[in-house]
Formats: sequence, structure tokens, C-alpha cells
Amino acid sequence: MDLSDFRPTERPHLVIDSADPRERGRLRGRALELAHTLDTYDRLFRSAGLTETQVRDAGHRALDIIASHRAGLAGQILGLAQGAGLEPWQIAALNARTEILAQSASAPGECSTVVQELPGRNAHVGVQTWDWHVELSASWHTVESGGADHRYAGLTEHGILAKIGVNSAGLALHFNILGHRQDRLSGVPMHILAATVLEEAESPNHAQEIVRGTPVTSSGSLMLFTEHESVLLDISPEGVYVVPSKVRTNHFLTERLSPNEKSWLYQPDSTQRRDLLLQRLARATPRTEKELLSLLVSTPEEASLTCLPDFALPLGRRWASLATVLLDPGRKRATILDGTPAEQTTRPWYTLQA
Repeated sequence: MDLSDFRPTERPHLVIDSADPRERGRLRGRALELAHTLDTYDRLFRSAGLTETQVRDAGHRALDIIASHRAGLAGQILGLAQGAGLEPWQIAALNARTEILAQSASAPGECSTVVQELPGRNAHVGVQTWDWHVELSASWHTVESGGADHRYAGLTEHGILAKIGVNSAGLALHFNILGHRQDRLSGVPMHILAATVLEEAESPNHAQEIVRGTPVTSSGSLMLFTEHESVLLDISPEGVYVVPSKVRTNHFLTERLSPNEKSWLYQPDSTQRRDLLLQRLARATPRTEKELLSLLVSTPEEASLTCLPDFALPLGRRWASLATVLLDPGRKRATILDGTPAEQTTRPWYTLQA
């Protein structure tokens, strides 16, 4: 068994454009096959000790919260459910999967992100590995979505409105999961927050205003940047904090948040990955996108920037770099590798325009 056993032969690419949020959702629902995604998440929820009733109740609660936050995003979820022939709570639960899994001892994914100003262009470019369960390798797609305040392009999971991307205002967003002891589903889910920023924000400062004005009771990190500006946020139930860094893994970088961190879920791996990235950046500044991408290539003897699954482990513990994402906000472009950063010459690339 290897990664190829889980990868699809063809990856969906969705181009959606409608001023009606519910129609945008319906278009997604009609275009995606969600049976495998829902089945895999059902198994992940069960392996995390969550019952079907708990997940259904969480989905209903999430939908109510999302509707109070942004009626348009709730409309997209309702439309997606209609287009896919599913119940709205099922789609809402997918969009709140981070918060639902936070109720258990399930570990978060281990993503690594770097934003750098490339000297040749004097412009910021970001790179990220999206590391998640290998069983969900066939459950993500690329998307170009128009009809909201801003058009955006990027990568997300089947049924989830947004994750990583860049919008037509030239704002890019990388998203990493963090873990806090107080994480719970009583605020806006992290993936919905990412969708809000991509649809609405015009700058890092505007994105910060949106984040700070959103009731959040779970944890994550948004790397927000334009061609010439960048800001990294630690988001938690205790508050939102700006971090003076352009390198992110999966632990809080704000000292006051560390005592309540779920450090047992991802340490020491997260610190080891960040330290390796900082060491590489100290030795040489990347000058091209290729050099930036190479920062995330690691060997088995190093911290797992390139994440490969251990098939001896059970469901819920087999992490893999499912995709590698380059964001170029100056060009309003997302370039996505369907594979690990070590596979940049052998796996498909997708270029999307916001």
C-alpha cells in the first residue's frame, strides 16, 4: 500500500460564479461526489469516540451559528446540501469538522507554512503543505468561486466552503490548525472564518478586523498577506494575537496562550518542523518559487515537512502531505501541487486565477 492507492485518477476543478449564495452552493453540490468524504469522516468521528447523534447535533448547532454570522455562507451550505441530495447538518458538520474533532483526543493535521519576499520580484509568495488523513486524499478539489465581494481561488475539501487561497483583491490566506484546551463548537468554525476572509477582505488589516469581529471558540492560525504586507495570527478561545513571524507550523507562538495549549497532540513535531525551516532560512534566502518550495522537502531523518503516512498505524493517525500550495497575491494566483513537495516534478500541478 502507498499514496497512489488513495489518490484519484482525476481531480475535480470547480468554477462557480453566481451572485446567489444558495446557487453557488447548489453548483458545488451537483459537481462533487461526497459519499466517500462523508463515510471517511463518519469513521474518523467514530474512531474519536463521537456518536452519530453527537455529530448530528453539532452539525445543526454549527449551521445555526453560521447563519447568525453570515447568512450568505449558511445559504451556500443549504444549497450545497440540496445540490448533493444531503441533509444540511451533514454539510455543516463537514465545515465544522475541526471543532467537532476537537471534542476528542484526535490529533490535528500537521501543516507547515512559509511566506517570503522573493528578492527578484520584491513580492511576497507563500508555500504550504496541507497535511491530513491519507484516507481523504481523494476528497479535495480546486475551486474558483465568484459572486461574493471578491472572487477567490484555491484548495478545499469536498463539502467545505474554503480552506487555502487567494482573492481578487490580492489577499492570500494560508490556514493551519492549532489546539487549545478550551476549543469547542460555540463560535464560528475556523473553515467558515477562512471563507469569510477570502470572500470579503481587501487587505491584512481588513482581514484582522473581520477575524476580531467574529465570535470564535476554537483555534487556528491565518497567515494573511498581500504582495507587500503580511500578518500572522494566533486565534484561540482566549483571543486573537499578532505574531511577528512568517513561518508557521501547529503550535501557538504567543507566549500567553502556551499554558492552555494541547501540546500533547503535536509536539515535539511542530517545534522540530519550525526549527528546521528557520535553520534553512538562516542559511539561504529563497530567490525563486522553486527554492521556496524546496524548503518543505525533508528526508526521513529530518522533521516531517514532507509528511508520508505510516500504513502500520490505524485510521486517524496516518498523516500525509495531500497537497502543496503556492500563493502569489501580487499575481492573484494559486498554484497547487497534487502531492508532497518532494513530488514537484512527478505529480500534477494546477494553476488558478482569482
